[in-house]
Amino acid sequence: MPTPLIERYRKHLPLEEGDPVVTLNEGSTPLIHSPRLSERVGAEVYLKFEGANPTGSFKDRGMTVAVSRAKGAGAEAIICASTGNTAASCAAYAARAGVRGAVIVPEGKIAIGKLAQALMHGARVIALEGNFDQALEIVRELANKHPVELVNSVNPYRIEGQKTAAFETCDELGQAPEALAIPVGNAGNVTSWWAGFQEYGESPILYGFQAAGAAPLVEGHPIENPETVASAIRIGNPARWEEAMNAFTASRGRVASVSDDQILEAYHWVASSEGVFCEPASAASVAGLLAHGLPVADGADKPESVVCVLTGHGLKDPDTALGKAPAVTGCKADLGAVEKAVFD
Repeated sequence: MPTPLIERYRKHLPLEEGDPVVTLNEGSTPLIHSPRLSERVGAEVYLKFEGANPTGSFKDRGMTVAVSRAKGAGAEAIICASTGNTAASCAAYAARAGVRGAVIVPEGKIAIGKLAQALMHGARVIALEGNFDQALEIVRELANKHPVELVNSVNPYRIEGQKTAAFETCDELGQAPEALAIPVGNAGNVTSWWAGFQEYGESPILYGFQAAGAAPLVEGHPIENPETVASAIRIGNPARWEEAMNAFTASRGRVASVSDDQILEAYHWVASSEGVFCEPASAASVAGLLAHGLPVADGADKPESVVCVLTGHGLKDPDTALGKAPAVTGCKADLGAVEKAVFD
């Protein structure tokens, strides 16, 4: 049985001595070598598959720390705004901690798998007639007005928990990769990875990728009505904007955008070529590598090793998967018919 990440990395985490450990045995996610992507990119590429966390996304890393600290401080309720993954994670850890959970999601803009998780875990789910950025603004005001703990990535304990992905990667490889490719939505995850690398004394190049219809860091200004098939990164005004840009600058990296078509092509390719099924937003990191390669600053060597962060599981968004996948082949219950269907 894997050791919960708080127990493995507690000396690196700002928890109080008496805080309980609210855990679902998150962390210890696979770091998968990707031979076909390595060949296409011209470097050794590894996939950090965060979809193997308990609720199917990287959010569990931060949620275990944030909810443990909230529970230790006596919180009786937690709340978040979400495009889906934070909602699922918040709801699950609220249930585990025995506290009330509430999530605010953009109406009609959350993948069905994520909505199902939040509801099944017993959270109060409110569908807002607005986008994620509006939802986050409202929950921040609610947290200031009521005795409820906000567990979005503006919560510093979320960032502290998520940095453990960098620790695990360094521990498994024996050192940091020379580069990291990561999807960017609210920008908390890239901030976390950079914090983890820095704490380990490492400084890989960071390549961040946003969806073209929701690329405020690329455009240099907030996007009022962000749109992309990659719902997890459909965010127009990232909460960790400044920290993320500082990380890209300090690492000699950059942030770029990829189109929805490029995201969906990478999403299908990594599943059918490498056997790893991630959600569309996760595939932005693969799409970015395929579209932009590994650019470096003047005089720098091209990275020879890259970790590509896959932030969530493909089952989070079954509708997109079925829309992209080949059709099911119908067949009569007859040996000859099945042989023909299989082998022709």
